[in-house]
Amino acid sequence: MPYILSVGTCDASYRVEQDKTVEFAKEMFSGHFQNINRLLKAFENGQIQSRHFVKDVNWYKQPHSLQEKNDLYIGKSIEYSVKAIERCLSGGPYSEHPLPYHEIDAIFFVSSTGFSTPSIEARLMNALPFSKNTKRIPIWGLGCAGGASGVSRAHDYCIAYPDAKVLLVCVELCSLTFQNDDFSKSNLIGTSLFADGVAAALIVGEEVKTNEVGEMGIPYPKTIASQSNLMPDSEDVMGWEVKDNGLNVVFSKDIPTIVDRWMYPTIHQFLVDQELEIDAIKHFVAHPGGIKVLNAYKTALGIPDSYFEDAFEVLKHYGNMSSVTVLYVLNRFMEKRIRSGEKGILMALGPGFSSEIVLLEWDE
Repeated sequence: MPYILSVGTCDASYRVEQDKTVEFAKEMFSGHFQNINRLLKAFENGQIQSRHFVKDVNWYKQPHSLQEKNDLYIGKSIEYSVKAIERCLSGGPYSEHPLPYHEIDAIFFVSSTGFSTPSIEARLMNALPFSKNTKRIPIWGLGCAGGASGVSRAHDYCIAYPDAKVLLVCVELCSLTFQNDDFSKSNLIGTSLFADGVAAALIVGEEVKTNEVGEMGIPYPKTIASQSNLMPDSEDVMGWEVKDNGLNVVFSKDIPTIVDRWMYPTIHQFLVDQELEIDAIKHFVAHPGGIKVLNAYKTALGIPDSYFEDAFEVLKHYGNMSSVTVLYVLNRFMEKRIRSGEKGILMALGPGFSSEIVLLEWDE
């Protein structure tokens, strides 16, 4: 089975404390909600302390054209991706063996917050010394589920090509989708939650010699199996409406209820298919879509807070970076020394309404 060997991340340039975003939201939305102070409690109740954006918060107070925002998306996607990839392939704390760029066989690029043709991974191949024959697989529109889906598709690729070395790159610059003339409650809640970030992961097939790209004797997570799920007729739960000024957030208040109702049977059936019980899962690499979503995970699965400690920590310090966030959580697990044989689940929810689940097992 394929192995995840390393993760590299890159924070966006501007770290903003949550109290400053509260001031921003009050200034932008107060003339449109009589109960603005009550609604602003969502910023505190979300338990996010800070986030990272591509621009200082004052930049978002002014209108910006779709072209201006998208040009910024392309430029910053390249800048941040280069840093995340360099950290991922350098070996970092996981290995003393940096992987040469030309040995990457395929790049999966995941994003939902901007547009680029040629796609960003093609531009990255001009910025870094990848082989000109590297296969490119850009994936757009999976939203928050994109990071987990990218791991799943890289798993599928490495099953088909067991000697492959695959790079997954996730880029989400959610702040560039903020519309300062959209005074909907969805936009207000999105302002309390979403953030910017980039992450890259190295995933290799089972025939790749570990001593060439990793460390012998250190357990790495293997991807054992994956499952995609789509809820029929649920397009209005979350996503984007594409308008003349760009991407406008769709964010249903029913998401925690849907998670609570839908997650247990989804996870349960996946485990049944793998001939496992929930007690066999010791680690949950969960996309922290928000505090209510994490609480819904716990309720649905009957799992204590401690299993989601890493997801809570990422949410607290980074907010929801859409597809990128689950790789930030995974990076925290990569820095631990998890015992060989222990199992985990990597999971995320996204528009559609959909979910992606990956079974992991740590192995030397």
